[in-house]
Amino acid sequence: MPASQKHVVGPGVRREILDRLATVETDSAVTVLYSCESGSRAWGFASPDSDYDVRFVYAHPRDWYLAFDVESQRDVIEQPIVGDIDLQGWDVRKALYLFTRTNGALIEWLNSPIRYIERDRFAADLRRVVSESFNATALCYHYSHMARSNASGCLLGSRVRLKKYFYVLRPLLAIRYIEQERKVPPVPFESLVDAVAPAAIRPGIGRLLEVKRAISELGTGSPIPELGHFIDAELERHRDAFSGLGRPDLLESQETRNRLNAIFRSAVSAATPARSC
Repeated sequence: MPASQKHVVGPGVRREILDRLATVETDSAVTVLYSCESGSRAWGFASPDSDYDVRFVYAHPRDWYLAFDVESQRDVIEQPIVGDIDLQGWDVRKALYLFTRTNGALIEWLNSPIRYIERDRFAADLRRVVSESFNATALCYHYSHMARSNASGCLLGSRVRLKKYFYVLRPLLAIRYIEQERKVPPVPFESLVDAVAPAAIRPGIGRLLEVKRAISELGTGSPIPELGHFIDAELERHRDAFSGLGRPDLLESQETRNRLNAIFRSAVSAATPARSC
């Protein structure tokens, strides 16, 4: 697949996604501040039948946050999967709190190569804070847990689910990127491969990508020894290196706290009934 097509969403699907996000805004009386593609389409190894994993951050009008029991209110929106479109969103207050815990999913959303909505400066401002304030150890812990969870028992036997290789390789390469660059890793899988994958496994990854993009999400194949050896070695190298360290709270920095409060106030102002789209 040409590089220019790896992260493309067809105009018909994009229109449907935007229409469904508009319905969410109307039905829930919220403003979608940011929406993007998550999962295999953002990572660049979607199968022909992969879902569209649409994720978003939204804000209520200002008065919603002035309730004495705001902490008890629902802070997620989950839509039933219709066709192959899966929509899930977080309230801006929840998203900012999760950011203070270096939430890997939110960081990937912000850096997704497929974006549907960017309203006002919410995403751009939060990306700037991420680049300057993320906790490298906490993010490595996130990716280590992801790799081990996906590797457990899934790559054994004479036939394996080929997609599982990517769900293990991607977080392992993300850890290598963080260790080497001390920066947030790129979302596209091939960018990680180009940056930090050992030369010995690149041909195998290239062949696997071609197969994955052509077969069903449930497609199986024979084990790939060189990728299995790399996975085993990386998991052994990490062992428990990132566990037991907790998740340092970025709110210990007053400067970070002030910046997140400013982002929150701006987001809520954008969600008032008088806002302009």
